[in-house]
Amino acid sequence: MAKTHRSHEDATIEMFQKDPELAAEYLNTVLQDGDETDLMLALRYLSKAFGGVAEIARKAEINANTLYRTLSERGNPEMKTLSAILKPMGMRLAVRPLERPRKSIRPTKKASGA
Repeated sequence: MAKTHRSHEDATIEMFQKDPELAAEYLNTVLQDGDETDLMLALRYLSKAFGGVAEIARKAEINANTLYRTLSERGNPEMKTLSAILKPMGMRLAVRPLERPRKSIRPTKKASGA
């Protein structure tokens, strides 16, 4: 019986399809650590998990050629376009506070009464 081998990319795409939270976490990591080029590549990669660029374009009501250009390394989507791309993937833009170190809560010393 021959084993079928899947590529790492295919396995990752399948994970994103099964777990949209993981896809969102991936995209948030790219937004936190990457630049615009990394973001466009990540969106292009995620689009494969959600039906492909042509399907995302159809659902987002964007011309497929325009979306391919938008998701290229030189892409620079407007906020409206980025929101439209994310919606068919089941995601949206959000703002979160920066993580700050937690302040330790120390008990206060009570003054001793005499």
